[in-house]
Amino acid sequence: MTPGEQRTLTAVRAELARLVRYDDESVVHDAWIRQRYQGGYAETYAPARREAVATAWHEAGHAVAALAVGARFSSASIRTGGRSAGRVHSIAGGGADAFVIAAAGQVAEGLRGWTLPSADAEVRAWLAGWRDDGGDARRFRAGLAATRFAGDEAAAWRHCVDLLTPLRLQVRSLARGLLAWPRHLPYAVAADLAGFGVPAR
Repeated sequence: MTPGEQRTLTAVRAELARLVRYDDESVVHDAWIRQRYQGGYAETYAPARREAVATAWHEAGHAVAALAVGARFSSASIRTGGRSAGRVHSIAGGGADAFVIAAAGQVAEGLRGWTLPSADAEVRAWLAGWRDDGGDARRFRAGLAATRFAGDEAAAWRHCVDLLTPLRLQVRSLARGLLAWPRHLPYAVAADLAGFGVPAR
């Protein structure tokens, strides 16, 4: 971790400690609220807050999944613009488990409110409607071809849920870091906030 990354991590942790008693919507930095409102992505500040929280969980899901399967990325951000409300930048690696990273944003959003589909029919119906998600749905399906889940999207989805559910608190920790900090979080900072320690370079 570089000295600059260490300073960022220290500042983010201090801010999270100050806001520890507040819910997720209350820790959203003003920069994210204004950016969504002034950019025309939200009609008022209230939906801007809600959208920022959903995005933070989504992007934290991608990042935590990447860390869990041994992939790397350059940074994570919830800056909205164009076709994206946030992004985990330059993901590389993951091998045969890369499909987990693609699904993790949606899984994390479901874990936030414990609203994931559970019955087989619910899972299959949800997957049938999952098409337009910034490329995540396409990457998820494309990644199954060379795995034991080829041809069985529902089993692959359940694998993603089983992998990420025990990591829910780590997703939440990183999501709150993304919400409280007004800039992107570098890989090393995100990894530490998510409980994976300071990665070796």
